[in-house]
Amino acid sequence: MSISLTGTLVLVGCGKMGGAMLEGWLKSGVRPEQVVALDPAPPAEILALLQKHGIRHNPAVATIKDAEVVLVAVKPQIMEDVLPGVASLKASRPLVVSVAAGKTIASFARHFGADAAIIRTIPNTPAAVGRGITAMAANENVSAAQIALARELLSAIGEVVTVDDEALIDAVTAVSGSGPAYVFYLTECLAKAGVAMGLPEDIATQLARATVAGSGELMRVSGLPAATLRQNVTSPKGTTYAALQVLMAEDGLSPLMEKAVDAATRRSRELAS
Repeated sequence: MSISLTGTLVLVGCGKMGGAMLEGWLKSGVRPEQVVALDPAPPAEILALLQKHGIRHNPAVATIKDAEVVLVAVKPQIMEDVLPGVASLKASRPLVVSVAAGKTIASFARHFGADAAIIRTIPNTPAAVGRGITAMAANENVSAAQIALARELLSAIGEVVTVDDEALIDAVTAVSGSGPAYVFYLTECLAKAGVAMGLPEDIATQLARATVAGSGELMRVSGLPAATLRQNVTSPKGTTYAALQVLMAEDGLSPLMEKAVDAATRRSRELAS
C-alpha cells in the first residue's frame, strides 16, 4: 500500500510501536526526508534505522514548518510532559494521531486546540511483526482525506478498523489491545495441561505454541468464522468434543472471558478519566 503523504510526518516516540510503524512506512514508500523522529533515547536498532535512512532526528521543533501528521507514540505516563514540547506544531494544522492507551481526544485538544483534527487509536503488540490490528476513533474536525491517510499509515502494521464512538475504544482495548496477553496465557495453560498429562515440558510447550500460532494463521488465511473452524475440528463424540463439553459449559470459558474483558474495559475507563 502506498501512503499519500505530501507534508512532514512527525513521529513523537520511537519505541517498539513507533519503531514498527516507522519500518512499515519506509517499506510502504514514505520517503525518509518526509519523516522527523522526536525521541531523546530511541532503542539502538531504531537509532540505526534513522541513521541508515538519513531521517531527521530531534531537530528543533520550531524548524518543522509543514507538519501534516503528528503521530504520538509515547507512554501514557509521560504524555503530559511530552505534549507541551510539540504543541507548537499545531500552527500547520496537522492531523494528530495518538497510539497511547488511556489518553482521550479531549486530552490532546487541550494542547493542540479545540479545532484540531485528532484521531485516537489503540493498536496491539503483533504490530511488531506486521500482524497487528488498530482501532481508531476521530473527532469531528477530521476530514475524509485525513481518515484515509490515517488508515494508510496504520495499515503499515496490520489491519485497521474504525469505531464511530470514542467510548468504544475502551472495549477495543479490552479485546484486541489486551487480547494478545490472553492468547499467550492460553498457550501457557495448554502447555501446563500437557505436562499434567505426562508430556515433557519442552514438548508440551512446543506443541502448544505451534498449535496456537498455526490456528491463528489458519483462521486468517481461510477467512472462515472461528465457529466454523471449531466445528470442522470437532468430530461427534470424539476427543475434541469431550474437551469442548468442559470449555463450553455454562461456567466454562465464555463467561470467564466476558468477565475478563469487562474488567479490562472498566480499567481502561478508569485510566482515561
